Amino acid sequence: MLDRFSPSYIKRFFYEIYKILRATDNEVSEIWYEISEIKNLREFNNYELSEFLDNFGFIEKKRGNYIDYIIINKIKFVAESIKYLDIELKKISELLDFSGFEALIQEILVRNEYKSIKNFRFTDKSNLKSKTGQKKYEIDVVGIYGKYLLLIDAKQWKRKDSFSSINKAANLQYQRVIALKENPDVFSRLIYKLLGIDPFIKKHLPLKLIPIMVTIEENAIRLNNNQIPLVSIGILNEFLQEFQIYLHYYKFIEIKKVNIQKQLI
Repeated sequence: MLDRFSPSYIKRFFYEIYKILRATDNEVSEIWYEISEIKNLREFNNYELSEFLDNFGFIEKKRGNYIDYIIINKIKFVAESIKYLDIELKKISELLDFSGFEALIQEILVRNEYKSIKNFRFTDKSNLKSKTGQKKYEIDVVGIYGKYLLLIDAKQWKRKDSFSSINKAANLQYQRVIALKENPDVFSRLIYKLLGIDPFIKKHLPLKLIPIMVTIEENAIRLNNNQIPLVSIGILNEFLQEFQIYLHYYKFIEIKKVNIQKQLI
């Protein structure tokens, strides 16, 4: 009898889902299929299907118009497929558009126990804007864990993009981190979005703000000329688990005080 929970069966199942998703629009993050369209699920009865799907966070069964459908969350599939597919995460990430790429970064942060938000926008009210020429800023993905606040710029650039372009973009990300420090009210709003009114906020202080570039391609150089980490999506999970060891190599800014006021609610 076929063991549907064996590593080989699960691997074949993930490969089938990957091939199906390759044929879909990368702007769509949630895909609906009839059960009969997924070969590895056709022979399940209702009980077996529910028992099997409960093992994976990216897929579920829902009732549609008179029939059951399988719903696949692309973001979660890509993050989960790392364990099962012998394909570079970079290649699997190409299933996603830019918004999906940002969401994948956030998903990997969350799986590493970070509190995270996407697309944090703010207006610079300090005198820094006169130095940078920028008045408005956006940070693609922000994650906080303990005393570490990661401020990530996501880039789906290809190898043809020059190091000078990546280097410049990384330095701009550092300017966004400086802008956060120069705008205490904005920074407090960011921390509130991440943590809410946290009575234990002091356990996060002093906060180390670390600008990071996450790219879809592997980078031959891991730091830009200003010590900003250049991290490919394929090694992001490893980076999150080990970066504290190498923190002394990276550019970061410390913030020792954060005021979270109830009026921010």
